[in-house]
Amino acid sequence: MDLITPGIGLVFWTAVTFLILLFILRKFAWKPILGAVSDREEGIKDALASAEKARLEMQNLQADNERILKEARVERETMLKEAREIKAKMIADAKEEAQAQASKMIEQAQTAIESEKKSAMAELKNHVAGLSVEIAEKVVRDELSNKDKQLKLVETMLGEATLN
Repeated sequence: MDLITPGIGLVFWTAVTFLILLFILRKFAWKPILGAVSDREEGIKDALASAEKARLEMQNLQADNERILKEARVERETMLKEAREIKAKMIADAKEEAQAQASKMIEQAQTAIESEKKSAMAELKNHVAGLSVEIAEKVVRDELSNKDKQLKLVETMLGEATLN
């Protein structure tokens, strides 16, 4: 027997063995192998779909984050603007109140000065009246010490009394 040229029996039994092996593989191994390949293919498709979905979700999250950041910036600017306005209003109110208090204090000071002035004038008038009375007393005493002068003064006063 020559190894290079096989005999008919060898070819027949090789073919039968091959067909039996093919039948066994088809019956028991082919479906599980194809199922495993199919499952693997489905798993890869699912993984790719999940990855695409995750990528889209990430894009949406980034867009949401950017939107939220923009809204936060706008809100911050609004709050800062309101704070500046409140500050300006408080300063204006404080200036206005200070001006009103200063005006009130000036008015009170002027009133007090006027009152003190009137009081001083009244006191001065009283003092002058007192001095005038003292001077008149001294003059009248001097005038009345002389008898002739007394009679003349009485006559003058009586003449003036009738005139009025």
